[in-house]
Amino acid sequence: MPNTQQLENFVTQVRRDILRQVHKVNSGHPGGSLGCAEFFTALYQEVMDYTTDFTMDGNNEDLFFLSNGHISPVFYSVLARSGFFPVEELNTFRLLDSRLQGHPTTHEGLPGIRIASGSLGQGMSVAIGAAEAKKLNKDSHIIYSLHGDGELQEGQNWEAIMYAAGNKVDNLIATVDLNGQQIDGCTDNVLPLGNVKEKFEAFGWDVLEVKEGNNITKVIEGLKEAKSRTGKGKPVCILLHTIMGNGVDFMMHTHAWHGKAPNDEQLETGLSQNAETLGDY
Repeated sequence: MPNTQQLENFVTQVRRDILRQVHKVNSGHPGGSLGCAEFFTALYQEVMDYTTDFTMDGNNEDLFFLSNGHISPVFYSVLARSGFFPVEELNTFRLLDSRLQGHPTTHEGLPGIRIASGSLGQGMSVAIGAAEAKKLNKDSHIIYSLHGDGELQEGQNWEAIMYAAGNKVDNLIATVDLNGQQIDGCTDNVLPLGNVKEKFEAFGWDVLEVKEGNNITKVIEGLKEAKSRTGKGKPVCILLHTIMGNGVDFMMHTHAWHGKAPNDEQLETGLSQNAETLGDY
């Protein structure tokens, strides 16, 4: 059984990392990053089968692809604290010549990053391609991906979603972060998504929901349940209900912190709500 307290401590430290990265350069996307801290922690600390001896081909290990690349602060924090690169390198977030750009890129050779992401709508296609490559290579490992809910407004997603079901890409678990917020406001106000569960099911996917997407135990249970459904002829989708800005009270439940950095006072407030647990960088 996972040590829930250790995982929660990890999540708390990740929140601190997110706030400090974005504050230092007065740039970045804290809201969605904070909302997905539990997901990334569950994935990299408990669920995924991977090695930190990083290679781009990723043979004989599970792979993860981040489609909504703007939430790079949470991705970088969890990769560093999972052993892919030194935690101290988080100090270089968004600086010139850094490997930790605002949206993940590959040409700097940052371990853990297999695609340049952030052009919304493309990650589903990449994940499907990687899943098919696994099948061709007789590799039984799983492909995981994460997508924003506002990102589903991009049409390319639905072509890929249709393709995955039609071709029985059943070694794929695609998670959608349903926080109901995007850069310009609530998704329901910008472009309503309707019933996302029914949409995926209509396209032929196996869908499960995690109603408490900021509860580390529930997220782990959801990911493990999704894994148990792979290999049965359908791609699997997790609808993860999260809170934008989770863990920092003044950032929660609003799109205002989608892409805004905290000032000095706000940083201290956010850090005071998330006591240091593993050591800052």
